[in-house]
Amino acid sequence: MNIVHGDLCIRNAESADCAQLARWWNDGSVMAHAGFPGGLGTTAEKIQEQIQKDSDETKRRLIIEHKGSAIGEMSYYNRGNSMAEIGIKICNTDYQEKGLGRVLLSMLIGELFSMGYRQIILDTNLNNTRAQHVYEMLGFQKVRINENSWTNQVGEVQSSVDYALTHDNFVDWSAK
Repeated sequence: MNIVHGDLCIRNAESADCAQLARWWNDGSVMAHAGFPGGLGTTAEKIQEQIQKDSDETKRRLIIEHKGSAIGEMSYYNRGNSMAEIGIKICNTDYQEKGLGRVLLSMLIGELFSMGYRQIILDTNLNNTRAQHVYEMLGFQKVRINENSWTNQVGEVQSSVDYALTHDNFVDWSAK
């Protein structure tokens, strides 16, 4: 995958990205919202093994670039029945809260719909209201709230919210 829109690019993660991904994934400030305030404790080598198994048919880890510099990551997973699950992290804080998330998500979602997916799903921490606002701007609908459904790395019980999006409800911010 290689999607370009202005200064933004979403591309497949490669071997050369593993060290950067390891830095982000081991940084508790980047990973706290995902339940890992202490980071993942992984290595570039382990990430390389994961990336080698990626395919367009199963799942992809993706790198987000702004003017050629990596600023974050995305992913999609084929969940069957023409459904893809997605995720996004803008890891460089200088690029957060700039409106890039909705454009980047629009780029990925548009590509996934063009690949034949009919539904896009995702979940987020119930406390992550900033992300929920972005998802709802894109047309995602809340499917369910999962109260006290998981425990983060430091033992705090967390809740999550599940979202789903169909092409008919999709608001494409990359076209604006």
